[in-house]
Amino acid sequence: MLGKGSISHNSRKFIADNVDPARTPNNIEFANQDIKQAYHQLFDDALTKYNAKQTRKDRVIPDYYEKIRTGKQEKTFYEIIVQVGNKDTMNAKSPNGELAKTILTEYMYDFIDRNKNLYVFSAHLHMDEETPHLHIDFIPYTTGSKRGLETRVSLKKAMEQLGFVGKGRQETEFNLWVESEKEQLEQAMISHDIQWNQLGTHNEHLSVYDYKKQERIKEVKALEDKVETLEKRLKDVEEYTADIDSLTHDLTDDLWVIPEPKRFMTATNYKKEYVVPFIQKLKKVVNHIIKDYLRLKHEVKSLRSKILPLKMKINEQYETIDRLIAENKDDSLKLKKLQKVLGYKTFNELLNTPKEKNKNVREKDYR
Repeated sequence: MLGKGSISHNSRKFIADNVDPARTPNNIEFANQDIKQAYHQLFDDALTKYNAKQTRKDRVIPDYYEKIRTGKQEKTFYEIIVQVGNKDTMNAKSPNGELAKTILTEYMYDFIDRNKNLYVFSAHLHMDEETPHLHIDFIPYTTGSKRGLETRVSLKKAMEQLGFVGKGRQETEFNLWVESEKEQLEQAMISHDIQWNQLGTHNEHLSVYDYKKQERIKEVKALEDKVETLEKRLKDVEEYTADIDSLTHDLTDDLWVIPEPKRFMTATNYKKEYVVPFIQKLKKVVNHIIKDYLRLKHEVKSLRSKILPLKMKINEQYETIDRLIAENKDDSLKLKKLQKVLGYKTFNELLNTPKEKNKNVREKDYR
């Protein structure tokens, strides 16, 4: 589904060997905007506001497109390629090819409507190759950002604002979005009585891995919630400890006031009636402050000792999830190879035979 993003190829500024120029007029151009112009349109206002706040020249951004292009955090744009069928089932020169064109056109307009944080600056439906397909090039952006530009390029944040929250290293926001788009394409196909043919019927075999993975994900979520709670408490305690006013709130101005000695009062009596009680009161307050500080310091140490093993456990669970995904992928490839060797029909019969035998045994037991 992901493409390399060759804009000049998509817009047919150059013709590749696999393109039939005679059918190029049948292509549909949904969007064809210069990417730099798109960046000006999206980010110039936010860039002006950002630069106006800077007091140092080295923090001013003269060209936001160049900053993203030469940076390492984000790509300037992303591309997906969407196709229905293949050259045998949906050949571009056949009536089915025209049906694929209709489905992809509807999908394209719906794509723009539901993906508000993905600015489509280039989109082309190609009918001059073997199979009809879409190239959609978009700039992912987020709004209301408190860091950097208010409106800025961010794939992760754009996906989050579209409602996709990552569940781990494999199920990222982007991967979840891709799966969602596949489902949207499937719905577009079904509306035209075209069934998405999911090759391979080993879902029950793979569901064991999925179940284990989901259980690990739940555990990770619970651990991360616990860590978040502890880190919030740790931050509060550290801020309280660092705030001298919070620790010394008992040291009010009246504490430091020692009454003037009474007329004809001796030094011994003054010390006994005023100085000694003042020192005792001061000691009491200082002891309270020291105990409060030591208690908070101990709590900080305790919180850190709790957080560290939880984070280690989270890393272990992520490793388990990665291992399960790798095993899932490996077994899936083995099953696909077996299906290819045995043939689709024989492969399905082998998978279903154990279930049929078990079913017969159960029915026999109840007779």
